[in-house]
Amino acid sequence: MAKSAEVKLAIFGRACVGKSALVVRFLTKRFIWEYDPTLESTYRHQATIDDEVVTMEILDTAGQEDTIQREGHMRWGEGFVLVYDITDRGSFEEVLPLKNILDEIKKPKNVTLILVGNKADLDHSRQVSTEEGEKLATELACAFYECSACTGEGNITEIFYELCREVRRRRMVQGKTRRRSSTTHVKQAINKMLTKISS
Repeated sequence: MAKSAEVKLAIFGRACVGKSALVVRFLTKRFIWEYDPTLESTYRHQATIDDEVVTMEILDTAGQEDTIQREGHMRWGEGFVLVYDITDRGSFEEVLPLKNILDEIKKPKNVTLILVGNKADLDHSRQVSTEEGEKLATELACAFYECSACTGEGNITEIFYELCREVRRRRMVQGKTRRRSSTTHVKQAINKMLTKISS
């Protein structure tokens, strides 16, 4: 059997936006009411995405890490889910600064991420409109989903699958560029040698 592709995904967002609930809903299709907001967990999950077996390592961050911890998590991850709570404008406003830190840590690479507005079942308490979420996703050049870890509405599985696809697409593109640049180096070295020989 072919070895599965491994993808490292990290979930970021302020405490209490429902990061753990999202991950647990994706992995178990269930909703759990109580979480310790200070706990950080890593899960391994295997899935077949587009006829290929993919092993996801999912890091559910606590949302209360110090800067060094957070930067370590950002270096570790290949794909990122940035989560805010649609009933908490403050959590939405923290997304852009988070993305800027990610850009800083990951440069010169582009950051692969998906923006998620959670708690869509609490529409009556909404502080962030769907349009604002869509606009921010356009600015961040990423996909956008609204969902509810509580009721399961919105395609939570698709969030993780789409992020895996995106990470693997980026890898293929980077692999091609790397191969191209190493071929160029070889050609340049041979040309230099030939020039020396002929001079």
